[in-house]
Amino acid sequence: MNIINFTPLPAFIGGIVIGLAVVIFYLGNGRLAGISGIMKNFISSNNNRFDNLLFLIGLILGPLIYSLFSTYEIPFNITASLPTLIIGGLLVGVGTGISNGCTSGHGICGISRFSPRSILATIIFLLMAIITVVIKGSFF
Repeated sequence: MNIINFTPLPAFIGGIVIGLAVVIFYLGNGRLAGISGIMKNFISSNNNRFDNLLFLIGLILGPLIYSLFSTYEIPFNITASLPTLIIGGLLVGVGTGISNGCTSGHGICGISRFSPRSILATIIFLLMAIITVVIKGSFF
């Protein structure tokens, strides 16, 4: 086990910040902060297009701004090939379409509202992730 990645205090603070962001987004817009739903609405709808764009820009700028003020280096290496990344991205897109949301929408917003559909979706997301890791570890 890699004990270096065990960071309970930053994880706790990050969880609080994510929770507050979801509440602020809901109070300000009356909508849930599911990223796949926001992306889908931005691409396919004219409703709240500017709000959706600002949210998506914030997702990109947030880590960039953090990196400017932080001295903590976060190691990040992409070890998968480009075709694997593209296929994985397409499968995630299909999965979020089938489940009407992603882990941010179901896992954060849906579970906090005690939505049975979101609870089930999140359980399935996690089970598939575990199965994927086990299969990948067995064959590669």
